[in-house]
Amino acid sequence: MAQSESVPNEMRATYDAIVALTDKVCKEHLNDEYAAMCRQLAAALARKRPSPLARGKTDVWACGIAYTIGMVNFLFDKTQKPHIRADELCKAFGVSQSTGGNKSQLIRKMFDIMQLDPRWTLPSRMDRNPLAWMISVNGLMMDARYAPREVQEIAFRKGLIPYIPGERPRG
Repeated sequence: MAQSESVPNEMRATYDAIVALTDKVCKEHLNDEYAAMCRQLAAALARKRPSPLARGKTDVWACGIAYTIGMVNFLFDKTQKPHIRADELCKAFGVSQSTGGNKSQLIRKMFDIMQLDPRWTLPSRMDRNPLAWMISVNGLMMDARYAPREVQEIAFRKGLIPYIPGERPRG
């Protein structure tokens, strides 16, 4: 589900510094999808009032952001592509794994982020994310991908599913 990259003017320089780091590491070790999702999470942090990005080091925030997106999308699982170990990711930012992991934990608590969180799932992985498709119909949980088209359309209009199955959004 699309996130915004808009940020308040007073946080623009900090956001730009963090995104320069996440973009660089994503280009070297991950991919464009990770870079885009990291920008969106950095923007969400910049919009928070007060923004936590106003305090702390940009490299630590950048690492925590990438670590968080990686955790949601199983980046640290060697069976996934792309894949990188958590310590290698943190090293790419010049940050220790404990520091990067702690910052990620703080971010996850701020936004109540969990693995497979549909808000932070890479678009290419959305089809395989069961949490993105679970809806309640008359009190029963069901996978919207198997619901009748009219139910899917209602769920999409209400923002309950990322798109109507079979109709991938255009990038």
